[in-house]
Amino acid sequence: MGICEGRTVIITGAGGGLGRAYALAFAAEGANVVVNDIRLAAAEAVVDQIVTGGGKAIANADDITCSESAQRIVDAALAAFGEVHVVVNNAGILRDRMFISLSEEDWDEVMRVHLKGHFCLANILGRRWRDQAKAGNKVDARIINTSSGAGLQGSVGQSNYSAAKGGIAALTLVQAAELARYGVTANALAPAARTAMTESAMPDVVKAPESGFDAWAAENVAPLVVWLGSALSAHVSGQVFESQGGRISVCDGWRTGPQRDKGARWLPAEIGAVVDELMGQAVPAQKVWGS
Repeated sequence: MGICEGRTVIITGAGGGLGRAYALAFAAEGANVVVNDIRLAAAEAVVDQIVTGGGKAIANADDITCSESAQRIVDAALAAFGEVHVVVNNAGILRDRMFISLSEEDWDEVMRVHLKGHFCLANILGRRWRDQAKAGNKVDARIINTSSGAGLQGSVGQSNYSAAKGGIAALTLVQAAELARYGVTANALAPAARTAMTESAMPDVVKAPESGFDAWAAENVAPLVVWLGSALSAHVSGQVFESQGGRISVCDGWRTGPQRDKGARWLPAEIGAVVDELMGQAVPAQKVWGS
């Protein structure tokens, strides 16, 4: 019996890459899987593989960036499986350019798919889970978001993507704080794996080895995501994990660092020496990717 037996999970962008790996891994652990992808044929291919293997899954191609169509995803899950316990917000796109070369469309499209795409399904399900909890029903639900190293440290040529992924990390903290009372956890991960996006951005880095352990295989990230979606992870919320190959790490985010309090208003001419002193005491930030 798998660790997600009887649980229903919606996974966005699940027609390939990481989403496909998550879908197959959840199904292997007994979950009912809603494979959402704007490419219906890709979603159906993943469903066929799950069903052939004895699992339960449905395909869905509704838009995650609009509440009306996101509601249809939830409705399809409820019609097929009766309840939804987990949402894995995985879908994303790239519009990479140096900051001053970005168009307004480049910016808006990345924000729409990543940030709004993370909002719509979680908002609909969050309200459902809240209402169930208020009605006295036990809720054991999960929101699993997708940030990125680009969102945690920044990445040259990806200011739109970095800003969106950084926003997702912050969104996760707020979701965890607000939804805990209803039996809902919210966590995020910054995965590193070979996908269509990473192959287009850094093909030589993520290339599969001729032999030995494939550290960039998407399947390496899936066990963490499945565990986060299970009942076993109820005590973990508000965390951002990094995962690549055989490595899992917990991110140490923004926190108040060294400080000096004068007890009175500073003069502008005094600030430089104080900032230099504080920066000398602070732990240096990780370097921006590509710098």
